[in-house]
Amino acid sequence: MHRFIYKKLAGITALSASFTDFKYKKHSHMEYALGVTLRGIQEYNLEGSLQLSYQNGVMLFNPEQPHDGMAHDKTGLDYVMVYIEPKMFLEILEKKDIVRFSSPIVYNDRLQQIILNLSCAILSGKDEALCSELLLSLSDSFTQPNLYMSYRKDNDLTQKAKDMIHCRLENVLRLDDISRELGLSKFQFIRMFKASTGISPYQYFLNCKVELAKQLIEKSKDVYLAVAECGFVDLTHLNKHFKSIYGITAFEYMSYLN
Repeated sequence: MHRFIYKKLAGITALSASFTDFKYKKHSHMEYALGVTLRGIQEYNLEGSLQLSYQNGVMLFNPEQPHDGMAHDKTGLDYVMVYIEPKMFLEILEKKDIVRFSSPIVYNDRLQQIILNLSCAILSGKDEALCSELLLSLSDSFTQPNLYMSYRKDNDLTQKAKDMIHCRLENVLRLDDISRELGLSKFQFIRMFKASTGISPYQYFLNCKVELAKQLIEKSKDVYLAVAECGFVDLTHLNKHFKSIYGITAFEYMSYLN
């Protein structure tokens, strides 16, 4: 049995999740993601390292950081997450360039409580002003030494490849075309991209398609428009990939937006 509840407010998406045997497929998000494990142990692979978030653990994910996710044992798992657009998060941190969390999991009572308060406010539909104030309070937490954030930039070839993939999301991914433009063989390109990002070009391509579909659904409240605009074969095709990343189908996600 599993339950996933999403709500977006003040530009922030909150998730309340509970499951036992569900497993997220390896994916990444365009946003910063901050979560708290409420019950059980969350197990996931992050950049080649196994992570275990125990009760009250604060999980910190950087944008485009590949990971999977599951309950560590049969007792299951409850947790909340907030997803914050990089532009907004950098604004509250007063940073211009993308920064990265230095630790994937921390145990920090103050940060934990802020995330819980923020997720609760969004999920219960509190005033947007309150949500914005709670988001602002996050910035003070990241001045502490164990939450120090560092900066890391993609190499030029990886960034160029990402830009090319984003420009062609409605089409079939053509590795030969991209690798030729980068001056690499197809297999050199796959190896370089995966070494740099931790995810294959095809996985990245699918993640971006689903993310674009999610954004279109939020704007238009039309799953069929998302299917057409993002180049999915049909709604079943979109739902399959959407559920592997978000735990629910695209249509179910749309129902939470009303």
